[in-house]
Amino acid sequence: MSRIFITGSADGLGQMAARLLVDAGHQVVLHARNEARAEQALRAVPGAQTALVADLSSIAATIGLADQANRLGRFDAVIHNAAVGYQEPHRVATVDGLPHVFAINTLAPYVLTALMDQPRRLVYLSSGLHRSGDASLDDLTWERRRWQGTAAYSDSKLHDALLAFAIARRWPAVLSNALEPGWVATKMGGAGAPDDLQAGPTTQVWLATSDDPAARVSGAYFYHLLPRETHPAVRDVAVQERLIDACAGYSGVRLPD
Repeated sequence: MSRIFITGSADGLGQMAARLLVDAGHQVVLHARNEARAEQALRAVPGAQTALVADLSSIAATIGLADQANRLGRFDAVIHNAAVGYQEPHRVATVDGLPHVFAINTLAPYVLTALMDQPRRLVYLSSGLHRSGDASLDDLTWERRRWQGTAAYSDSKLHDALLAFAIARRWPAVLSNALEPGWVATKMGGAGAPDDLQAGPTTQVWLATSDDPAARVSGAYFYHLLPRETHPAVRDVAVQERLIDACAGYSGVRLPD
């Protein structure tokens, strides 16, 4: 049995992954952005241990979530699932003055990675759109560029893959990987999404728990249990380090060596 924490597990792929893990006998801790959604998550995933509450658009709340999680004890795996999509028509600023998409999709997984007790495995949800992301990392917070929701989302999913590969390199004792679940018919993906919804949560569950040698790797990127090529910048150490330095600057949280 493994202990797994899943961010953004009140609905969508996070909730689906949680159900699969509970059904397989694992101990699962859920996460939601507010108390009402936490209660909804616990009703939807009978057998989950508890649900932690934090709005990941806030740096302070994300730091608090790391503290909540650490008080429960070290996890075997953390699945960084929480994300917002590309539907925002303009730059929505958080309480910290950052774009909503960047705060939740990029900065929150960085802060949680830096502050939570190191698990044995880390799983980051990226997207096929990461291949369209801006690897220059210029204007991460969209202060000079004209806002484009799809581009901002693509950038953030490139960041998630970069973070996964950076952690794999920096923390050799941790299995750190990224994946794309496919364009599936969740609330984010939309009703017309063409990919297999039932296959959407399987890779993250496999990476978080499986003893299959193919899953016990680090610094890899997957789609439906199989390796898949990434944007070339994902393996570029200099780009990885620029992202980490930027996230440390925006959040005030340093990634441990």
